[in-house]
Amino acid sequence: MSNTSTSTTKNKEAAPKSTAFALWQRRLILAFAQILGWAAFAAIAALTSLNDDLRAGFDPDYMPIFWEWSYRAMAMAVISVAIWLGFERWPQVYASGKNLILGFLVLMLCLLPLQLLFVFKDFFLNHESILNWTTVAKQITVINRLASLLQITSVAAIYLAVAAIKLWQQNQDRRRRWEQDRADLLGMKLELEQQKMLALRSQLEPHFMFNALNAISALVMQNNRDHALDGINGLSELLRYALTASEKNWVSLEEEMQFVDDYLQLQKLRYGDRLQFHCEGLSAEIKQIQYPPLLLQPLIENAIRHDLDTHQDASDIHLQMQIEEDTLHIYLSNPLHTEQSTNPGAGTGLRNTTARLQMAYGPSAQLQTSIVDQRFHVHLQIPLHSTSE
Repeated sequence: MSNTSTSTTKNKEAAPKSTAFALWQRRLILAFAQILGWAAFAAIAALTSLNDDLRAGFDPDYMPIFWEWSYRAMAMAVISVAIWLGFERWPQVYASGKNLILGFLVLMLCLLPLQLLFVFKDFFLNHESILNWTTVAKQITVINRLASLLQITSVAAIYLAVAAIKLWQQNQDRRRRWEQDRADLLGMKLELEQQKMLALRSQLEPHFMFNALNAISALVMQNNRDHALDGINGLSELLRYALTASEKNWVSLEEEMQFVDDYLQLQKLRYGDRLQFHCEGLSAEIKQIQYPPLLLQPLIENAIRHDLDTHQDASDIHLQMQIEEDTLHIYLSNPLHTEQSTNPGAGTGLRNTTARLQMAYGPSAQLQTSIVDQRFHVHLQIPLHSTSE
């Protein structure tokens, strides 16, 4: 236990160090890239000036021109770093066009005193004579030379370039935050839907088990031991499928119908020939459709319970499937009897099925119920294009 806590403490201490190292590494890379960029700028500008001088008939040397442009490049590099740091400190400067203009004016006002400071420094260091027109003229020449290093157009270009980079970074950060927030929201929604699905399955599986056990209990009470043993074996197969299917989001309709057939065989042990179930339209194409597991069995269970448990005659349960365009239609119906409630579809099966349809397909899937000619009808509409693994 102590070794674990010591290791955790060391990891916590190492994390800030690694973060600080990564930050300084990034800064060094940016500084090196800026040095290379401004050096390339000075080299290209010097070549351009050399070419202009050669065309004018002069025979200049490249290196003095390069060093002259290097001084300008260094001045502009310092200005670009100052602008960058200013934007880092006051991001509201590039938040609007008005603030950008005001920021540029403040920058120019700050540069002028710096130029004059260099002028006076050179004047006091190099001139001990009384101020006269000759020295003033020389200092004006120095001011012009220094000003040429930081021309308004150059400073404006750097200023706007840095502002554009900061705006781009800001937009990228906003986009990343939006995407992260959206991913977090979708993750939370998906987790919530999965929890709802698990909750519905936890309700469905005990409900199915209790009804199957009731069927077997009825066989035991009738002293029909052979059928009861068959029922127990059939129940084990049903439970095996239910446990396997509960770990999946989709199964083939062929697997689901095999589960329904096994369930009907178990119920026949209880009801015998009274259980009459007819299925139509289960084609090879429909068998391959992906389908939420354990979705159809509760509806058939409802039909059996609200039919056979209300009278002593034979049942008449019909299941029909067909594809129209991009939709699978499933029709299930059972007869109503006078002893039966006028609202047989208000049970757990229909509620769970409706909720699972909405989670699996959204509003494109529908479950409709109706009573026509003394029969209770359930109509499922399932989109084929929305199924996925």
